[in-house]
Amino acid sequence: MMAIAKTEMIPDRRKSFADVRRVVVKLGTRVVTVKDNELNEGVIARLAADVAKLRTRGIQVAVVSSGAVGAGMGRLGVLNRPQRLAELQATAAVGQGLVMNAYKMAFRKYDIPVGQVLLTSDDLDHRQRYLNAQNTLDQLFRFGAVPIVNENDSVAVEELQLSVGENDRLAALVSHLVDAQLLAILTDVDGVFSDDPSKNADAQLIPYIKGITEDLYALVGSRGSSVSRGGMRTKLQAAEIAAQGGRMTLIANGQKNGLDAILLGEDVGTLVVPDDRGLSGKEVWLAQSRRRGVVVVDDGAAKALVQGGKSLLPSGIVEVKGDFDAGDLVGIEDKHHVELARGLVRFGAGEVHLIRGKQTGDVAQILDDVQGAEVIHRDHMVVF
Repeated sequence: MMAIAKTEMIPDRRKSFADVRRVVVKLGTRVVTVKDNELNEGVIARLAADVAKLRTRGIQVAVVSSGAVGAGMGRLGVLNRPQRLAELQATAAVGQGLVMNAYKMAFRKYDIPVGQVLLTSDDLDHRQRYLNAQNTLDQLFRFGAVPIVNENDSVAVEELQLSVGENDRLAALVSHLVDAQLLAILTDVDGVFSDDPSKNADAQLIPYIKGITEDLYALVGSRGSSVSRGGMRTKLQAAEIAAQGGRMTLIANGQKNGLDAILLGEDVGTLVVPDDRGLSGKEVWLAQSRRRGVVVVDDGAAKALVQGGKSLLPSGIVEVKGDFDAGDLVGIEDKHHVELARGLVRFGAGEVHLIRGKQTGDVAQILDDVQGAEVIHRDHMVVF
């Protein structure tokens, strides 16, 4: 069953948001653009006014904005989302300038500078680039600027072709990057419903969720639109990523609701709250970055990792998958191919293959390495 609170268990929004000092707000394509893919300048202007109000209360806001492809389609007169990569990238290149100019002009009214931060999945998968992005965002806040974060669609490949709802995931990761207490996902629907409201008039808005389950994912399906690439499923996936670091997520209709009213406790949308298993910032990065390979471990190693809090030693490894290098992120699976953990590996795939199943004392002789035998040290690992 879904972990949905009964009415008497729903927390007071005003109390829940009382300690929020930093917010990441994500605006979906269907909020940023209107008919014929023109930019929705009214929504952007309202956001700027809300951010200006929030800043007087000591609340900082970072914006993750979709809309580059959509705005580019509108400017170029393209009716349907392009399918070829070069066309998508060119459309996004046109749209990114339009989107940023709209934000710049809206915030200029309040004498608030904005700074564009373009990111790709590769930036966030690489630890040093992840930290560089974190430092850039922190410095923008210190300068008094509002970060406007966009997926770098003009050069991205996987994000445009393969990934669905990448900006939802990006917004969740940015909430960790800036240590936000709340992720507000503003979309074109009112929140998460008990059924598809377009097909079932009796569908009810779910106001509060604690713990996202497979039943809930099955309920919302995976539908997106011809312009946007997400759907409610990707919103919940983003909420789950945010919850890993102990952060709240509100999914609400950005065409109807402003950020200032939301922070004042207006009872709108669906509030997703984390359970009690918050991860550190580094653990979240390990959990959410793309793995480069897999090592399969025996039952003894699985127990030592999950229950004993141990590092991964070569003696427990039974199989090596993929071609990874030392320092890459790899998954750790049990014999049933269930991922138990992820971590930064000390050796390349060929070296791990040579020492798998070997005792610790044999590693130095096999690899001529006297720095230690841990394949993945506990300090560089997250256990699921």
